Amino acid sequence: MKLKLILLLAFIAFASSVSFAQVKQKAAKTEQARQHRIVYDVTAADTALHAGLMRQLNNLKRAWPDAQVEVVVYGKALNLLVTESTTKATAIKDLQTKGVVFAACENTMRARKITKEQLLPNVITVPIAVGELVIKQEEGWSYIKL
Repeated sequence: MKLKLILLLAFIAFASSVSFAQVKQKAAKTEQARQHRIVYDVTAADTALHAGLMRQLNNLKRAWPDAQVEVVVYGKALNLLVTESTTKATAIKDLQTKGVVFAACENTMRARKITKEQLLPNVITVPIAVGELVIKQEEGWSYIKL
């Protein structure tokens, strides 16, 4: 009787370890297949913060090259995307080639009398920055406030 019990327990232990390994393997595959979508909210004119953002975006794209990333810029931060004002034109261009989207707020542009022609190449515009952030979050994007 004890031998049968021991054999039964050994079988259960073996079966559960195999099952656990399969679950762990499936979880790893799901993580790899997951499409990461991140939206950044940038409002500060702080150039040190902008430099940190560029490093963070490069690190992110290095770790998750397929991640969708959008940087929504408005308020005092808009100079980051204005050709004549930015100190990060090269870094932004490099990030754009990696798939990072930079979006300027049209409300801020109107208030500051900045035209689309004054923005860096390939910068998109959105009617309302906060609206864009809300839509992205409603669609399940991860939200990062800088």
